[in-house]
Amino acid sequence: MHDAVEALLDEVGVETQPQPLFDSTRLRGQVALVTGGSSGIGRAVALELARCGVHIAFCFLDSGAQSRLDAQEVAQRLRAMEVRVFFRSCDVRDSREVRDFVREVQEELGGIQILVNNAGIGRDSALWRMEDHEWEGVVRTNLDGAFFFTRAVAPLMRAQEYGKIVNVTSVHGLRSEFGIANYSASKAGLIGLTRSAAVELGPRNVNVNAVAPGYIRTTRLTDGVPSEVLDRARERAVLGRLGDPQDVAGVVLFLCSEAARHITGVVIPVDGGYLL
Repeated sequence: MHDAVEALLDEVGVETQPQPLFDSTRLRGQVALVTGGSSGIGRAVALELARCGVHIAFCFLDSGAQSRLDAQEVAQRLRAMEVRVFFRSCDVRDSREVRDFVREVQEELGGIQILVNNAGIGRDSALWRMEDHEWEGVVRTNLDGAFFFTRAVAPLMRAQEYGKIVNVTSVHGLRSEFGIANYSASKAGLIGLTRSAAVELGPRNVNVNAVAPGYIRTTRLTDGVPSEVLDRARERAVLGRLGDPQDVAGVVLFLCSEAARHITGVVIPVDGGYLL
């Protein structure tokens, strides 16, 4: 028995130089597709991946001149990091537009190894006052959009037997609050989609995970949420603060790295202890 153990140790060898668990340089040259990449969390994710040498494709919703300027500004910052960039507007609720966008990314950048489903909206209202378009718009953007993109990249990732998909859900997909039935339902559905996709794509070495941000300081949050709600969020979070987009981007980067190669189907709250 002793001889067998010694032989096994000799075969394994001794690691004389410890290897870093997290080596972001291994992502260099990969291609990431980030939905809703022109602002907020999506922008932070795109920039964080680009810092590691990842080529970036991102889409945005063309809602006017400012949205186009925001997208161009992000593209300029990405190109300054010497990565290739492809971007254009795309309505994630339209499955045909999604298929076309994914095909164009493959043609322009040569493939897709990473998908970050970040695009999302909110239309808050008490459920008994909620209009059909307020329900449908949120669910189709937050849930259908993620499904359309996941479905579109799945054949490619299965064929190459490699892929990382990260869905940006929310703490409100785990615990709801008043007036966000549409948002909570869409984000809870996204958690279910994450787990189902992990089961179906895992055998082909595709990791599918989700991050669940709490209250994150973005323009949409600070401009659209009453100050008293933000104050309550700070009080509830055990760290006593709101998060920043970079807090979420760092966790997304980890999930896209080989340090997370044995993690799939999980939801990681990035909420400062809001759910505790």
